[in-house]
Amino acid sequence: MDQQKSLHTAAIVFDYFTDLSSTQIALFNRLHAIYASWNAKINLISRKDIDHLYLHHVLHSLAIAKVTTFCAHTKILDFGTGGGFPGIPLAIIFPEVDFHLVDATAKKIKAVEAIITTLGLTNIRVSCVRGEALAEVYDFIVGRGVTNLKLFYNWVKDKLSQEQKNRLPNGILYLKGKPIESLPLSMDLYPLDSFFKEAFFKEKYLVHAYSVPKKRQSMSFLF
Repeated sequence: MDQQKSLHTAAIVFDYFTDLSSTQIALFNRLHAIYASWNAKINLISRKDIDHLYLHHVLHSLAIAKVTTFCAHTKILDFGTGGGFPGIPLAIIFPEVDFHLVDATAKKIKAVEAIITTLGLTNIRVSCVRGEALAEVYDFIVGRGVTNLKLFYNWVKDKLSQEQKNRLPNGILYLKGKPIESLPLSMDLYPLDSFFKEAFFKEKYLVHAYSVPKKRQSMSFLF
């Protein structure tokens, strides 16, 4: 397979996630064609980036699955989902987890809803709404480059459930590069190049911000 064709397959996902079911493999394999079709109509991701969908968007989103495995019926809010990241890849990995994908841009939400329907994912719901209008609480709130970390925290800080279901304390799981702003919470930083060898992941991190104390310093780098 030549390099150009390999960019359009999910092989890089399967290199890092080796225990997927046949259903999950089929779903990941379908993503490029579906996103390429929608991206021709609406700019869900950069037009120049569509050939790097699996590396820059799918695998990047799945860094969260390298840090934790969510238990069934965990409630996760993907705040500012944009083109459906990280929510859609995570929903494929965790079919028993409940995802709520939210964005204030109606045309993006319409496209994301259509993508979810095409894939047949039943563990996702979507809403076109501004964050302050959300009245629910969630076990985790995920995001990827929505805004700076402090502003993201201010938008979502009142939407975290106090009931703990998972090994990982309830909190924010945010994918970003430097700088990483401090928050009035405990914070763990996971360098993505400790999970993935590709140069794209250098200087990129998963931030876990939470209010449950741990026996470690307030900001730590985990390898």
